[in-house]
Amino acid sequence: MRLTLGFSPCPNDTFIFDALVNGAVDAEGLDLDVRLEDVQTLNEWALAGRLDVSKISYGVLPLVAREYAVLASGGALGLGVGPLLVARPGLGAFDPARMTVAIPGRNTTAHLLFSLAYPGAAHKQFMVFSDIERAVLSGAVDAGVIIHEGRFTYQAKGLERLMDLGEHWESRTRSPIPLGGIVARRSLGPEVLRKLERLVRASAEHALAGRPLVTGYVRCHAQEMDEAVMRQHIDLYVNAFSVDLGEAGRRAVATLLDVYRQVNPGAPALPGDLFV
Repeated sequence: MRLTLGFSPCPNDTFIFDALVNGAVDAEGLDLDVRLEDVQTLNEWALAGRLDVSKISYGVLPLVAREYAVLASGGALGLGVGPLLVARPGLGAFDPARMTVAIPGRNTTAHLLFSLAYPGAAHKQFMVFSDIERAVLSGAVDAGVIIHEGRFTYQAKGLERLMDLGEHWESRTRSPIPLGGIVARRSLGPEVLRKLERLVRASAEHALAGRPLVTGYVRCHAQEMDEAVMRQHIDLYVNAFSVDLGEAGRRAVATLLDVYRQVNPGAPALPGDLFV
């Protein structure tokens, strides 16, 4: 059975999926056609129903939940892993009513966490996450929400942290931060969905058993990232929740969806069975 599978080139995703897509874990008859794209593109593709299996931001889940179910394995949740609001030195306090802010995509967890902290923000600009630091440094925007490796490199680039949006989430909700998850098309049926969940779990377990090895597959997709940063990235985003969400992970996702409904009060109701 041939299935399209999408995930990002970020080290946490390539680390988790390496064993599955490169044969260290038996795919049990599935022929996986792999597409590596940034998370915003994957979100857009999920909205269009383009892929069978995909990494998405949990921020887009409410818009695709009728077509896709969430796998309990392969995702990114955790504590101390959230996006940061940054600015050039000297900006002072962020004024959400007056200042412009760059956000990595409209339908993203980063946008929801920013909205929880700054519900009155009036001047948002949505862009690919890799363009945000440049936009802030150039003065095109007053501040920006950074994710992924930006957590480790923003100071070296001359930016200052205004708020850790993940810490704010954790203090408000007492939950880990649901950043991204793996979804699969509901129409594949229960048997295939359970198989996918099992295979992704096995791939994540294989990767974690080989820690701290950074494989060639991770390196070749890491966009010239320093290996120490790759390791930081993996250590921060790959954990027990990547193997299985568990009850705490499911509760965290449900809490994020509650925030989505607060930000989008007219949104349609979600299906009762979000997970495989």
